[in-house]
Amino acid sequence: MSIDSELQEERDRRIAELEARIRRRGVEVKAPVAVLALVVGGVLLGLLWKDLAYFFSPRTPLTLGAEGAYRYDVLESNRYVQLHGLPTTRGAYGREGEDVYVVVGLRESPFLVRRRALPGEEWSPGKVPPRPDPRPFAVRGRLLAEADAERYREGFKLLREMGEVQPRDGRLWMVVEGERPGGDKGVLFVAGVLVTFMLANAALLLQSLQRKTT
Repeated sequence: MSIDSELQEERDRRIAELEARIRRRGVEVKAPVAVLALVVGGVLLGLLWKDLAYFFSPRTPLTLGAEGAYRYDVLESNRYVQLHGLPTTRGAYGREGEDVYVVVGLRESPFLVRRRALPGEEWSPGKVPPRPDPRPFAVRGRLLAEADAERYREGFKLLREMGEVQPRDGRLWMVVEGERPGGDKGVLFVAGVLVTFMLANAALLLQSLQRKTT
């Protein structure tokens, strides 16, 4: 065997060793990162799940009735509903940007309604809030059980303390006016991004595991 052949074999052997070492290091780094990314993506998708389920829920409102004749037997959280009622004399006010929102109860019921402020209900932080408009009204929106409406926890707390609503089986419910199934396209976009992110990392993990076995 010539010296050139021996040198070539030694070079090929060293190259093969380096490639094997690089593959092993790639598995040690990439596989855990891909698994972590899948876990994070799954958690974020789980947090988005209720909004995503509501996006695809029935678009025909579930009728819950009117004052004195509410249909408590059909209550279902995260559904599009409609109902009619008499507002409580007090409400909880809040702002989102330039918009004022009011949470009022429906008398002699476990229902709260979150809606935009009406004319005469103008309010600014630091000022005494006005009485909500006393006229009966009908509303359509997203029904949420108190346990599913953490974002509106303060509104539930204030209305419960005011004593003008009547919890049913210890629970209150909120109708978020104007939220319709299929209305928030941003939810679908974010879910698509998360699913794509998870699929990409699943592919990287599979690739890393395949390298490990070769």
